[in-house]
Amino acid sequence: MAIIKWDPFGEMDLSMDRFFEDFPFFAKKIIGYTPVVDVYETKDKVVVETPLAGVDPKDVEISIKDDLLTIRGKTEKKEEVEEKNYYRREVRYGSFYRAISLPTHVEGDKATATSTNGLLKIEIPKAPEVKGKTISIKVAAPKKEIKTKTKKK
Repeated sequence: MAIIKWDPFGEMDLSMDRFFEDFPFFAKKIIGYTPVVDVYETKDKVVVETPLAGVDPKDVEISIKDDLLTIRGKTEKKEEVEEKNYYRREVRYGSFYRAISLPTHVEGDKATATSTNGLLKIEIPKAPEVKGKTISIKVAAPKKEIKTKTKKK
């Protein structure tokens, strides 16, 4: 499994999100976020970890189909104080969505998910390796015609 390099355009996405947060018309309709993930595999499973601090596990939906893991959910700000004069506003609220192509075939129906101190950990057993079957070819001898002599009477 290769390590994914830092994407400088990811920060550009955050800057654009912050830009649109300043406009109430866009803020409610467009703003969402993509949670970061760590994906690694052990001998018998694939593990996905994502920090979702402040997100109620009841508001998170996890699905696996065709070796594609999807995490989606939402988080809401409990109270809004209009008098705050923010110097920096980095805490993300709203809906989130992440789809991850898994590095190997998995048994999605046997996956487990736990949330501990804001860290969501999904463990998915690997599917048993399907081994191909070698088929040997039998060579059959050609059929011989048997000629019989008939006696004339």
